[in-house]
Amino acid sequence: MNRRRFLTAATTAAAAVCATGPTALAAPSSRARASDAARLGTWFEATYRSIIAMTTDLGLTADKIDASRPGAPVPSRQTSPTNIGCGLWSTVAAAGLGVISASLMHDRLARTVAAVERLERAHGFWFNWYDAHDGSVLTTWPESGDPVRPFLSTVDNAWLVTGLTIAADADPALRPRVARLLGGADWSYFHTPYDPADPVAGPGQLRGGYWPDKPGKGEPTGFHYGALNTEPRMASYLGMADGSLPTDHYWHLYRTLPPGMGQEQEPAGTYVTVDGVRVWQGHYTHRGRKLIPTWGGSMFEALMVPLFVPEAEWSPHSWGATHERYVRSQIDHGLIEEQYGYWGFSPASVPQGGYREYGVDAIGMQEDGYHSLGVVTPHASFLALPQAPGEAVANLDALARNLGAYDDRYGFRDSVDVTTGRVSDFVLALDQGMITAALAQHLRPGLLQRPFRTGGFRARVRPLLAKERFSI
Repeated sequence: MNRRRFLTAATTAAAAVCATGPTALAAPSSRARASDAARLGTWFEATYRSIIAMTTDLGLTADKIDASRPGAPVPSRQTSPTNIGCGLWSTVAAAGLGVISASLMHDRLARTVAAVERLERAHGFWFNWYDAHDGSVLTTWPESGDPVRPFLSTVDNAWLVTGLTIAADADPALRPRVARLLGGADWSYFHTPYDPADPVAGPGQLRGGYWPDKPGKGEPTGFHYGALNTEPRMASYLGMADGSLPTDHYWHLYRTLPPGMGQEQEPAGTYVTVDGVRVWQGHYTHRGRKLIPTWGGSMFEALMVPLFVPEAEWSPHSWGATHERYVRSQIDHGLIEEQYGYWGFSPASVPQGGYREYGVDAIGMQEDGYHSLGVVTPHASFLALPQAPGEAVANLDALARNLGAYDDRYGFRDSVDVTTGRVSDFVLALDQGMITAALAQHLRPGLLQRPFRTGGFRARVRPLLAKERFSI
């Protein structure tokens, strides 16, 4: 895109926002809704093509591809448990939406499960980086030659377990094999039990992970995942659902850090006692809206988990309310505070190369949080479909039409700098996987949520969310 066309498009979009306001969209007609559904279906098919292009002959979905080059792209050498999980649920979504047949779904899922069965593990969990082409554990980073110390990541393992759980639910023939894979995944491995005599050393939270090359459990990260409204809560839900974590773990997570601790904003709120645990029910305020912040202020921290766990349904006045307000804050940041003409900020590839976290600093607890820097990430708009479907589709349409952020081969690129018009060359499995899951949930609600509405999720997680009373 040339700079003159870019500046004209951006100015036109910003003027339209100022004229109508970010909440002034009229209810769509049935014809408009049908048109949106057709467009979303087309976007899904292109996005799923990118997942297939990233999947190696072994059956593992690699980390990324360069979508800017003609011809068939070469998947990156590296993959992670998260990337593999994204490939699994994307294939289930493709079958559920009629893009592929049930038999092709089975073939693709079975190939991936067979590859996962071959991967080296420790303490029942998978390492953070593998060679996507032969399944070996990476000890050298392919792109730089730097050494890689094999690591067991709490959150990355959660997304692989999520993908395997969805695959087993969709394909009964795979259930015994997946059950054997998950039989050793005991989440208490990552958990530091609560110690009332020393809650700093024993916070009742999950470690970021372990380097298992030391005797015993291995060497832990120096931090715990303390914030509730971040993506590691998927590991918390999985562990509480299968009984390997105590349910009081949920109440030991921070809605905000307590008052007087260094954080982005001094929180308001009150202490309450729930299930015998003293909980600081804090909140932030952004543009007059009370909400529960994430750690960095990005979209996927808040809204990736509810693609699978129906938080808003089970906790409409707490989780449902904060999700709505979080999306509104992201929209307002892009359209009003920064006047980009576009919105949606989440970690992604840097348009000029590399990777970094993007977000809205004011709605993250970290004092030096994630900043938008003029970079809009399309997957963030897809995550907002449940809360702002019309605005999300309009924003994505504008990114595609005005900035060339979409192509028919592999869907939306990973990011675009809306101040320069520079579009990333890459698509990433994580971000494309969020898009496929968000589209599946929008076009066929509950398709990927089924295994997270039954069993331990219904018996242990749902009652916790029903008790939740955010101070918002």
